[in-house]
Amino acid sequence: MTTTFEYLSAILIKDYKLDPDALTLDAPLEALGIDSLGVAELLFNLEDEFKITLSPDSVQLLTLGDVVVFIDELIAPAR
Repeated sequence: MTTTFEYLSAILIKDYKLDPDALTLDAPLEALGIDSLGVAELLFNLEDEFKITLSPDSVQLLTLGDVVVFIDELIAPAR
């Protein structure tokens, strides 16, 4: 079974050409070169990949761990 972090990492490596060694739960998105526009794009991609609908409410995602927790909370009811 693939974890959300592993799945997210695969997307970031493929789509954003990020170094796999830089991808840790505590890695700041900004340090990975993902600015606020990049976060919005990533969230749109994650909606498609995880078959979820994100709330239009603003959410603060600063690290990869924040994104993982956010996605896990959204997909948990579907499980």
